[in-house]
Amino acid sequence: MNCVEGQAIPEWVMPEVPAERMRTMAAILRDPNPLHWDRDAVAALPLGLGRRTINQGPLGLSYMVNMLHAWAGPDSIRRLVMRFPQVVLDGEHVVARGTVTAVVEDQGERYADCDIWLEHAERGVLLEGEARVALT
Repeated sequence: MNCVEGQAIPEWVMPEVPAERMRTMAAILRDPNPLHWDRDAVAALPLGLGRRTINQGPLGLSYMVNMLHAWAGPDSIRRLVMRFPQVVLDGEHVVARGTVTAVVEDQGERYADCDIWLEHAERGVLLEGEARVALT
């Protein structure tokens, strides 16, 4: 795959973050935190989030992984470093985006280093990080 520094990665869209997937993920992970299924628990927090459940971090991260897989292939990710500056809430429309920051060669392999982020139209960047993907 050819790419150049500054190139945008095709975006990946989650039209509406589903609350039922948060409940399912909480059960699979045996995550006892009610913030993932109890809207009243979230509303009681002094964060002004209203009555919406909070997406687990790995689910938000998976939206960016989906974007990278769709762009560079399912076995392309070599490194991923993420920060979670904001929460993702049920019902939100979010978009995974990215930009190639460098194309490098290492031990005969070509890689794209990328800035990646998950964005909400009103709240801005929810998750952000860097990735290295193999270019084959």
